Amino acid sequence: MVREEVAGSTRTLQWKCVESRVESKRLYYGRFVLSPLLKGQADTIGIAMRRALLGEIEGTCITCATFKNMLHEYSTIAGIEESVHEILINLKEIVLRSHLYGVRDASICVKGPKSITAQDIIPPPSVEIVDTTQHIAKLTEPISLCIELQIKRDRGYGLKSEKNSYNVSYPIDIVSMPVRNANHSIHSYGNGNEKQEILFLEIWTNGSLTPKEALYEASRNLIDLLIPFLHAEEEDRDFKENENRWNLSLFSFQDRFTNLKKNKKGISLTCLFIDQSELSSKIYNCLKRSDIHTLSDLLSYSQEDLMKMEYFCIEDVKQILGTLQKHFAINLPKKTFSF
Repeated sequence: MVREEVAGSTRTLQWKCVESRVESKRLYYGRFVLSPLLKGQADTIGIAMRRALLGEIEGTCITCATFKNMLHEYSTIAGIEESVHEILINLKEIVLRSHLYGVRDASICVKGPKSITAQDIIPPPSVEIVDTTQHIAKLTEPISLCIELQIKRDRGYGLKSEKNSYNVSYPIDIVSMPVRNANHSIHSYGNGNEKQEILFLEIWTNGSLTPKEALYEASRNLIDLLIPFLHAEEEDRDFKENENRWNLSLFSFQDRFTNLKKNKKGISLTCLFIDQSELSSKIYNCLKRSDIHTLSDLLSYSQEDLMKMEYFCIEDVKQILGTLQKHFAINLPKKTFSF
């Protein structure tokens, strides 16, 4: 069916969703097709997209839980069916949706007898619980249970850190992977030099985003990783008069700027990307979401403008100013000038 539709098409790549379904609140499925591709291209794209889907998309999860009067993680609580360890495992499975950065606080405070579910979590305003029916614990007696939680947006998988013996906070393994699985398959057609390929992508998500949203996020993140290479030829052309050419991949942000200063044509600020600087990942992500990608973009903002950005604090602005002063000996204006 798909082959018949794309067999007579031109070399303009086209994609579409050929199947989409919601199997449950925490399981979405989507199947996508991309064609027509030349021999070998489908495998190249499929492998890269699968890795980006599983490892480059951010998700939100509970990273820490604090109980009162608990001696250790394997303690049992009178009047509660589950142990502390079992409750932590259930909290690890809670699916959340958000666009926040940094750590946010949440809590659970209930009185039994009662079955505690995700609906009993009091989240921060920017966090949404995908499936409120997810089980956490069951109180069999009229007792109170209060749990303080920490929520964080991150990507990938991370092992929990060691617990501090001076408090009762229990870190939870970070599983910030909204895509539960991703597969790709290839269908080839034609003969000899006319052989072409069709790429099929299957995506399963946990419900915090749809497969189509996951495909968009993975594609955008993959493109962001490759943007510096797109400008390599442009920089080489702009600075070809420099007798001592340098290998872009071997130079730091400061080395590149030093070489640019020696060029008689001046500094091309649009060629210096913020991801090549010493800024933290949090600052980089916040700037990127404000469409600040190059040094030229950043210099159009004042310190006051940066402070107005969501999740920015004074320490972040100081780090940016320190980087600019160290590498360029320039400062951002404190306020925006109006005429």
